[in-house]
Amino acid sequence: MKAKQGFKLRPLGDEYILIGESIEQINFNKMITMNESAAYLWQKVADGRDFDAQALADLLCEEYEVSQEQALADAKTTAHSWLDAGIAE
Repeated sequence: MKAKQGFKLRPLGDEYILIGESIEQINFNKMITMNESAAYLWQKVADGRDFDAQALADLLCEEYEVSQEQALADAKTTAHSWLDAGIAE
């Protein structure tokens, strides 16, 4: 999968929001928020490179002290939510 282009990640308190840079990316019915680890992953893949849940899990393990099993479970959840939100394809 790939992150869709045209979004900018912005800090908002303890979380981050993803903002569409053009009218095509704006959905006024939904705000996309991310915690610190999801924002970290987004920054790593926002350049449009291909990734899958395992690649996201590997990134989590590099940055945080987490087991591969927990990282993979979290990465699958994150990837699924990005697909549902329409910010990845």
